[in-house]
Amino acid sequence: MIITPKTRGFICTTAHPIGCAKNVENQIHAVKAKGAYKGPKHVLVIGASTGYGLASRIAATFGAGAKTIGVFFEKPSEGGRTASPGWYNTAAFETLAHQEGYYAKSINGDAFSKEIKKQTMALIKQDLGSVDLVIYSLASPRRVHPDTGEVFSSCLKPIHQPFIGKSVDPLRREIKDVHLDPATEEDVLNTVQVMGGEDWAMWMDALASEDLLAEGVISMAYDYIGPELTHAIYKNGTIGKAKDHLYKTAMELNKTLEKYHGQAFLSVNKALVTQASAAIPVVPLYISILYKIMKEAGTQEGCIEQLARLLKDKIYSGKPIELDPAGRIRMDDYEMESGVQQKIKALWPKVTTENLATLTDIDGYCKEFYQLFGFEVPGIDYGMDVSVDVKIPSLSLRQFPRE
Repeated sequence: MIITPKTRGFICTTAHPIGCAKNVENQIHAVKAKGAYKGPKHVLVIGASTGYGLASRIAATFGAGAKTIGVFFEKPSEGGRTASPGWYNTAAFETLAHQEGYYAKSINGDAFSKEIKKQTMALIKQDLGSVDLVIYSLASPRRVHPDTGEVFSSCLKPIHQPFIGKSVDPLRREIKDVHLDPATEEDVLNTVQVMGGEDWAMWMDALASEDLLAEGVISMAYDYIGPELTHAIYKNGTIGKAKDHLYKTAMELNKTLEKYHGQAFLSVNKALVTQASAAIPVVPLYISILYKIMKEAGTQEGCIEQLARLLKDKIYSGKPIELDPAGRIRMDDYEMESGVQQKIKALWPKVTTENLATLTDIDGYCKEFYQLFGFEVPGIDYGMDVSVDVKIPSLSLRQFPRE
């Protein structure tokens, strides 16, 4: 079938398998261009199919030659509908990894559940023995608690007072006013339950209980802080409370990992176009301005450039890992450079619908948004007939019994 982008709100409901595969191939080329490094050997990536999680898997495999297991929750094609982009990304990643002789297997299911944790432990025990790097990069709007069965849904809201400001509808290319009512206590609790660190800790406890953590193991989750412009919605909002919990979890895991001479880190990464960030008011406009400035300065990085730099130049450089006063790795250094932020502050009040295309990189934002789903990727003929039914090699070869 011929596949075209169909959008609903801030998501695209179709994905292009050839475009997604080309995106993965481009990321692999970016890692290889940076050069090989001595890094992790056995890697578990929880949330491995898109964004920073996918980039982590690619950077570990094609930069350090690591064996990787990826966990995610993606939809295959069904009834003529396309699969989700993460499904196509993983199919391409595994295929290309296997072609070059790398081990890569995947588990598709609810990473919050006990069943998927059990399946993952079994696969690690069977194939790897232990893991020396655990990446936690889940981005889910909903969580069913594995012990109580309670369902939690996260939200993006300010705390204590309403938020009134401006944002952009990037696909319509329109500046609009945003008004958000403050979160309730229940909203905050739910968001922390979904996006905080409890599940990360559960994964690490499960790995430790099965004696699957290698000596010197590193575990890492990803964070974002951003500038004051976004604080009301992000840092000081419900998602910020969840990230505070994630930070506390990292500090607690550091104590847990002492017996392995290991460490847990939060990496504070830069603002990027992702399926998650597209849903956050204010952030798409901020990113559109940021991209214009960073591209002009030659410092713009995507997910793969961030992760290649993080793993090769920070974590596995052979030098002491540089941390900020709070004990976090800062990969947002180029974004938060004072000159960059001063230019954003100067442009912010001037941006209107009429001058959006000249004062911001809204075109670049929209292009990256569509590329998340395999569209607008250079070199792809979108008029050709393609099959939506694409297999993930390891999933078609391996089955685990259900509990």
